Amino acid sequence: MSEPILFDTSVWIDFIQKRENPQSNLLKEYLLKNNPICLCPPIIQEILQGFKMEEQFEKMKFSLYQLILLECSHYFGNVSAATLYYKLRKMGISIKKPNDCLIAWYAIQNRVKLCHNDLDFDLIAKGSDLQIVSFE
Repeated sequence: MSEPILFDTSVWIDFIQKRENPQSNLLKEYLLKNNPICLCPPIIQEILQGFKMEEQFEKMKFSLYQLILLECSHYFGNVSAATLYYKLRKMGISIKKPNDCLIAWYAIQNRVKLCHNDLDFDLIAKGSDLQIVSFE
C-alpha cells in the first residue's frame, strides 16, 4: 500500500478536465489502485464549487465522501493557517492565496505529503515543514 497523499484542488481540476501531467497521473493511479487519498474541507469546497451541472456535482460529492477526510476545529485550523501565513510573510515569502496556507497546514498537521500543481505550495514548503510530492 502506498503512503497517504493530500491532493490539492489544482491536481483534481487537471484530473477532472483530463489534463495529463505527473500530478494528475499520480491521482489517477491512486484512484485506480484504491490507495489512500486525503482531502480537507477547503479542497472539497474548491472542487465542488467548480461544477455547473447538478448531476456532476452530486456524483463528485458522493465520490469525495469515500476518501479520507482530514478534520479539525475550524477555529484551530484557521488560526494555525493564519499563523503559518504570518510566519512566511515575516520570512519574506508572499503567498497569493491564503487558502493555500490552510491546505498546507492540514498536510503538515496530519504528516501527509501534498501533491500539487500550484507554485504557492513550493514557497510554503521552503518556509515550513510542508512535505510535497516531488517529480524530479
